[in-house]
Amino acid sequence: MLEFIAEQRIAEAIANGELDDLPGAGRPLDLDDDALIPQELRLAHRILNNAGYVPPELETLNEIAQLERVAMGNATALEKLALLKAKIEKLSACRSSRTRRSLSSGR
Repeated sequence: MLEFIAEQRIAEAIANGELDDLPGAGRPLDLDDDALIPQELRLAHRILNNAGYVPPELETLNEIAQLERVAMGNATALEKLALLKAKIEKLSACRSSRTRRSLSSGR
């Protein structure tokens, strides 16, 4: 029933032209970038990615890379870099823990 309603609303949106100017319109989807993501998380990951969401770990990794380029010989930057590396380890550990719990509970 829910699937029927969703299909009906999509058809109405198409008929009203509400989906005409979407980013990436007319281009094929790149579905090959999620091979390392568990199957049950791929749809959510793709939706967030298409919406421009960047995971905190990736933002932190980008900041680490920037600081590494700048930090040569700068003690303050090196301290911040060490803190960011600790943060990324913690974020990764939390995400891994949540994923394991989710997989073991069958969600």
